[in-house]
Amino acid sequence: MVSTKGKKVRKNISTHLVLIFISCISLGPILLVVLNSFKSHAEIVRNPLSLPTVFHFENYVTAWETGKFSTGFINSMILSGITIIIVLIAASLAGYVLAGKRIKGSDGVLVYFMMAMTVPIQLFLFPLYYAMASLDLIGNIPAVSLILSATSMPLAVFLMRTFFLNVPRELEEAARIDGASTWQVIWHVMRPVVSPGLITVAVIVGLQSWNEYLITSTFLQGEDSFTATLGFLSMNGTYSSDQAILMAAAVIMIAPIVIFFVCIQKYFVDGMASGAVKG
Repeated sequence: MVSTKGKKVRKNISTHLVLIFISCISLGPILLVVLNSFKSHAEIVRNPLSLPTVFHFENYVTAWETGKFSTGFINSMILSGITIIIVLIAASLAGYVLAGKRIKGSDGVLVYFMMAMTVPIQLFLFPLYYAMASLDLIGNIPAVSLILSATSMPLAVFLMRTFFLNVPRELEEAARIDGASTWQVIWHVMRPVVSPGLITVAVIVGLQSWNEYLITSTFLQGEDSFTATLGFLSMNGTYSSDQAILMAAAVIMIAPIVIFFVCIQKYFVDGMASGAVKG
């Protein structure tokens, strides 16, 4: 009995040590960026691992103004928000239909989405740019949201289909017997049950849209339409020799994502766990 308990204690200790080690590796670079964001460029070059002798808060003021983050954050929120709404509506309806095989050729549609996940977006950049330029939509944030929605749709559909598969069919059948329409079934019966899936898809799509560079740098031209990511990357040429300003800008970029994920991590983990039950 004692031997078994001792083995369990040693196993728990070793597990926690491994987790602590992994956490240090993951958080170390972020903490180093935060630390160096309060130092001068000379201090960073001299010793990037040292503590700042004087906290240079002006680095954040300069980074905020130079990166035009006041405009960039608004554009990023608009871009991510529109993309999330489009994907949630389309993927939810598609997942509901494909989970119940309510149309002919459902398996073929699933194969199509699976193949679409393997096709790189780079193949479509030129025709997309030609079409966007012809329609005078270069620099139009909602139009770019449609492109991001299309790239995120295959994975979102697969995830939402998985969540709908986990909903007992008896719930829908009972609602149908009570005279509920398809819209009422989806909104009042299915939506509350698959809400963890909606949160999971929203987080994944939101983070992808927020950090996206290739598509936004191609179609969002002009500083007025720059996202926060493009504003940060535009500083490389101006402040490539001043690491302190770039570190402060990186913290400004990272902070909203970290805060957002910490606030919704419980729902995100629960959604990923419940969505992995059935495929």
